[in-house]
Amino acid sequence: MKALTWQGINDVQIKEVPDPVLQDPTDAIVRVTSTAICGSDLHLYGVLAAFLTPGDVLGHEFMGIVEEVGSAVTNLQVGDRVVVPFNISCGKCWMCERGFFAQCETTQNTHQGKGASLFGFTSLYGQVPGGQAERVRVPHADFGPIKITGDHPDERYLYLSDILPTAWQGVQWAEVPEGGSLCVFGLGPVGQLAVRSARRMGIENIIAVDRVADRLAVAAAAGAQVIDLDEVKNVGDAVRDLTDGRGADGTLDAVGMEAHGNPVSEAVIKATARLPKPVGKPMIENLGIDRLAALHGAIDAVRRGGTVSISGVYGGAVDPMPMMDMFDKGIALRMGQCHVKQWTDQLYDLVEQDDDVLGLETLATHRVSLDEAPEMYRVFRDKEDECLKVVLTP
Repeated sequence: MKALTWQGINDVQIKEVPDPVLQDPTDAIVRVTSTAICGSDLHLYGVLAAFLTPGDVLGHEFMGIVEEVGSAVTNLQVGDRVVVPFNISCGKCWMCERGFFAQCETTQNTHQGKGASLFGFTSLYGQVPGGQAERVRVPHADFGPIKITGDHPDERYLYLSDILPTAWQGVQWAEVPEGGSLCVFGLGPVGQLAVRSARRMGIENIIAVDRVADRLAVAAAAGAQVIDLDEVKNVGDAVRDLTDGRGADGTLDAVGMEAHGNPVSEAVIKATARLPKPVGKPMIENLGIDRLAALHGAIDAVRRGGTVSISGVYGGAVDPMPMMDMFDKGIALRMGQCHVKQWTDQLYDLVEQDDDVLGLETLATHRVSLDEAPEMYRVFRDKEDECLKVVLTP
């Protein structure tokens, strides 16, 4: 079958790879009908090279049709239409029983000191072949896949795999009180869905921060007050100007480790990514540094006693944090991988409505074949052609 494979830094290629086969009784084989490029895939494209092997199949946002099921899978049948959460969880362990599906103890990568395994995401998280392919083996299919009963187009459901619950969780974790304000940093796909989710939750004062004009325009059309980073001296002051001088009740960092704004950090990250793996791995694990412009902005912009919610992925071990300010302001921090299935029921009810209330079918700006994925990784990374979200069809 065809699959998108990682071959080196900024080098992904379509290759023929073996068809997946059932390995465990709880497995299923899914024929992919739609898959997407996520901002987290760009971390693999450039930053986390030390934890990838040429030939790794990428992709963790996908959906499709069940073609085979293992003997222990009784909740699915051949022919079912499903969307698959990006984190692989069993649904039965101590963590899963408490709703912490991203920390599943059955698929946890204890030898790496990491949480649940993820599709298409490095040796740190199980090196499980991903969904930017014609077919995928889905472990723990007796729990993970979300069965689709409606007949809307794929894009109404596809983002249930990751970015929609990630955005929803990020807004929930920002703990905005009734009548309060939320400031979203980063207006990629997660940030855009966070703005729409916040509006759906009844948050009226939504501020959205970015420096890309077309992304600011999309957020403004969704009802946010927008701040162009290139037009303000200090983003925290700009947010305070919109919130009675206090700052936002909650801020959401939807950017993560590859925020722009610190050229020194950017140079260090790029240099580390190009080191030989025996050197690069310990450097990233023990001396890693992220680009923290968005996170520092979120900390500055939140009011005293407010909450900073972090949905963006970070990987640094020695990131400098403004601890004095954080302590003095008495802020709360919520962060981590999304517990996708914790939010599935309420989000599925939303996406299944007749009206596309979150604008999911219009989020993608580029829809192309899987064969065009290598070029679209570059376009998405460079934010060319007003690229916000890419959906691939195998």
